[in-house]
Amino acid sequence: MTAASAGRARKRSISIRGHRTSFSLEQPFLDELAAIADARGIPVAALVAEVDAARPRESTLSSALRVHVLEWLKARRG
Repeated sequence: MTAASAGRARKRSISIRGHRTSFSLEQPFLDELAAIADARGIPVAALVAEVDAARPRESTLSSALRVHVLEWLKARRG
């Protein structure tokens, strides 16, 4: 992966709670999101649904996912 491709957001579509939605994340965030889901033993779609349900309505799903990844990493850092 090049620095340019790492910084380019990729759009993903997902079905949560019976409706289709999408979000855009850069590859490093997608990688960490998958690692979080794996560590918790849940599918990425389930993790995205959790973050979506908990996010403030004024926040986009993409932003809420980025913040979730950062909070997870900070909590593990000690």
